[in-house]
Amino acid sequence: MLDFAIFAVTFLLALVAAVLYLYPASRQAAGIPGITPTDEKDGNLPDIVNSGSLHEFLVNLHERYGPVVSFWFGRRPVVSLGTVDVLKQHINPNKTLDPFETMLKSLLRYQSSGGNVSENYTRKKLYENGVTDSLQSNFALLLKLSEELLNKWLSYPESQHIPLCQHMLGFAMKSATQMVMGSTFEDDQEVIRFQKNHGTVWSEIGKGFLDGSLDKSTTRKKQYEDALMQLESILKKIIKERKGKNVSQCIFIDSLIQGNLNDQQILEDSMIFSLASCIITAKLCTWAICFLTTSEEVQKKLYEEIDQVFGKGPITPEKIEQLRYCRQVLCETVRTAKLTPVSARLQDIEGKIDKFIIPRETLVLYALGVVLQDPSTWPSPYKFDPDRFNDESVMKTFSLLGFSGTQECPELRFAYMVTTVLLSVLVRRLRLLPVEGQVIETKYELVTSSKEEAWITVSQR
Repeated sequence: MLDFAIFAVTFLLALVAAVLYLYPASRQAAGIPGITPTDEKDGNLPDIVNSGSLHEFLVNLHERYGPVVSFWFGRRPVVSLGTVDVLKQHINPNKTLDPFETMLKSLLRYQSSGGNVSENYTRKKLYENGVTDSLQSNFALLLKLSEELLNKWLSYPESQHIPLCQHMLGFAMKSATQMVMGSTFEDDQEVIRFQKNHGTVWSEIGKGFLDGSLDKSTTRKKQYEDALMQLESILKKIIKERKGKNVSQCIFIDSLIQGNLNDQQILEDSMIFSLASCIITAKLCTWAICFLTTSEEVQKKLYEEIDQVFGKGPITPEKIEQLRYCRQVLCETVRTAKLTPVSARLQDIEGKIDKFIIPRETLVLYALGVVLQDPSTWPSPYKFDPDRFNDESVMKTFSLLGFSGTQECPELRFAYMVTTVLLSVLVRRLRLLPVEGQVIETKYELVTSSKEEAWITVSQR
């Protein structure tokens, strides 16, 4: 319970720190249903602790008070939106600044985010081109890494329990590091070193920046600062090496270098993408395989599509695009797992949601974990059912929430492609099976994961 309590507090601190870091003022969001502060100093933080996580706190709050609710972080009011209808009233599709990226940059104390509309649009296009070019240029590499994992699993006896989370994190780290940062990470020792530093930085993001816990631990602070410095040092070296050179193998960083960005912007954007793409890819791969092991019918249908598209021929980028049902499986994975359960924006001008006025500079949470399991939008919301995405209107709703289409964050787009290739390779040759009696419990963080290792077994087709 202590771990959940610490996380509940620090996760909300992370959200507030990220969105309010540059905006210290706020006014009361009066008249919105919700709860009064439990504690004069901490507001409703004790309630969040008792709920287990911010997501679970928001689930309870929206069940009690409806789609638009308010609570208190310290002495500041926070508004949460919990249905598609109210989110439609608040989301601006012309916004080009990714809230996930903004949140991470603020937590790392990076300063280059938040330019004007034109600058943000340019950087969004650079990100999109970087993802597209790196995936196209490194498709053979991605296929090779997927086949290496397949061969490893094929070598196991059928009764062998496979630690899925561990293997997916390793696969994601190998894929993302080489496709984002290049050939330096062909060396497994470099990947291991990066993974260690990545883990240290990621585990500390959102901890201690407002409550001072990081500063109180000299050892923790030094470990965090050393890890961040080592990651930045690697990126600076790669950026310097690739600047002004014609390279045959395009990686994500190249797109940023070719854009009109200064060295600090390139460093920051590279850091954010490398941190987030690794963890989102790892968790998407993990959850997709978990859900496939528990749904024989879905796995059978996915295998049939893979067999129909590729036959006995090679897996190619052109044919990968034809895997429509596989994309539905991944969309349903994101929805069912609530992959990113909370997002946030700062109300930049006074607005109105239903009958409620949202004052300027109010922190507005998008309770995506609540929205993704709202039965009025998703019939049988707890059922893993990729067929629901046959409906075009469902896909439009998913796109509105930022999980597909033009609003999709680049890290998730990267993860979709990497996971699609991996599933194509694995499901083509293997049946993915659950470990009998295993119950996988969920831990809600910036990116949702399982509380403990998830185990599977495999058998050859």
